Amino acid sequence: MTDPTRLTILQTADLHGQLETHDEFYLEDGQPVYRRAGGVARMKTLFEQIREENPHTVIVDNGDCFQGSGWVQLTRGEAVVPAMNALDYDVLMPGNWEVVFGKERLLQIAGEYTAPMVCTNMHHADESGDPVGNDVIGNHLFAPFHVLERGGVRIGVLAYNDPALTRRQAPAYSRGIAMTRPAQSLAHWVRHLREEEGCAVVLVMGHLGMAPQVALASEDVAEGVDYILGGDTHERIRQPLQGRHARVTEPGAFGSFVGRLDIEVGSAGVRELNYELLDVHEDLPEDPHLRSLLDDIRAAHPELEETIGTTSSVLQRYYVLETPMDNLVTDALFAKASAALAARGEHLDIALSNGFRFCPPLVPEGGAASISRQFLWSMLPENAEVKTGTVTGAQLRTWLEKELNNVFSPRADEVFGGWVVRFAGMRVRFISRAPMGHRVQSVEIGGRPLDPDATYTVAACEREGDPVDTLCRLRNCDDPQLLGFTLHEAVEELLARGPVNYGLEGRCVAEDLPEKVLGQGNMEGYEFR
Repeated sequence: MTDPTRLTILQTADLHGQLETHDEFYLEDGQPVYRRAGGVARMKTLFEQIREENPHTVIVDNGDCFQGSGWVQLTRGEAVVPAMNALDYDVLMPGNWEVVFGKERLLQIAGEYTAPMVCTNMHHADESGDPVGNDVIGNHLFAPFHVLERGGVRIGVLAYNDPALTRRQAPAYSRGIAMTRPAQSLAHWVRHLREEEGCAVVLVMGHLGMAPQVALASEDVAEGVDYILGGDTHERIRQPLQGRHARVTEPGAFGSFVGRLDIEVGSAGVRELNYELLDVHEDLPEDPHLRSLLDDIRAAHPELEETIGTTSSVLQRYYVLETPMDNLVTDALFAKASAALAARGEHLDIALSNGFRFCPPLVPEGGAASISRQFLWSMLPENAEVKTGTVTGAQLRTWLEKELNNVFSPRADEVFGGWVVRFAGMRVRFISRAPMGHRVQSVEIGGRPLDPDATYTVAACEREGDPVDTLCRLRNCDDPQLLGFTLHEAVEELLARGPVNYGLEGRCVAEDLPEKVLGQGNMEGYEFR
């Protein structure tokens, strides 16, 4: 091995099918600023510039790639394959949304990639949903590790997807897949890479979320890991976060950023030279081959260019507590579900939607921006049928406590997703730092305080494979009914009424946090911007 060797590691994550340059959110001097960013044709130019600068470059992607836009939804992931292959990645991993079209489709798409797909904790499941033979180091869907060599340096790569994947997504998506926790196998595979594969560098790709990744970096099982290259929560880590054994990165989302890590590897081990989050800015020229691929994809789906509405305000989904985009979505759901129930002499109280993170912003220029069908698919990649059910006030309060704990628990192993659930028809005040079961301070439904003994009708979307009495993780609902229309139909109906204008309305307020919370948790040394 040449001593020392300089390696460059480039990382992307959470592309969510956003292949074109798009509007992007930044925080500057405490204020939101919007600029154009991203696009795989510009990413390719940046990759090639850095490869030319340092031939000892490794490029990885952390998953959530083929869910999140009209192109990838209508082709069940196929549209992203030629683009990802043209980007010439060295290693890929699946994210929690890669299961959206089911196990067999995931395996099929992964087989079409030219780069190897690696995942250390996704296993074939037996009938009970456990790994076949309860084997935590075997029966993998993909190779559990990959070894690359650059400049005489052997680099070992592991990849851990979110163990809660089977609960975060509709249960039907992950049938036949069993997930294990990193702690169950990480030490085994690190030892294998160091002792049997002779790796001088060990990287763990993660799609676990920032808080769990930082916690993992300090667990004993991570001894021997150099870096955890993270993903899932779309956080923009501009300086690696230090755990007891490893340092943690995460490169934002939608192809707007590329994480660049430069290290020196020699007889003294691994030494960090530099880390930065590179902007994929609009001034980067587009690679001609990728541009041609994108033009072909667009030409194949002209229906996605259709304008279905306009907005005079910025639609974005970056705030943890409440977002303009989700206020639009839940209002649309509330309006159409209310009309459907009113026709039967019934009344709707609340509309719910998950706290999704995917979808770049849409920024009006000259007073208005067109909302295309493509943007609708980015907002709501799952065009599910709408469903109603009834619950008591006591059930709602218990459910809200659980949902808030998913976001604000001080325990990394309890953080689930990361953004607060969205709603219309309800207002909630809470204290984020209060213990589980004591966060909710007040709930108003239809302008009146929640009555624990009253019955409320809730609308949400149907998730394939959920129990019939479950709505948006709200279990044991009475009188569940499908309403015969989809989320897209609800939003399109609202947009057809004329231009929309949405901001923050105080639907969800944390008494101990600012209105515009950005990022997951209070992580020392980290600020979202």
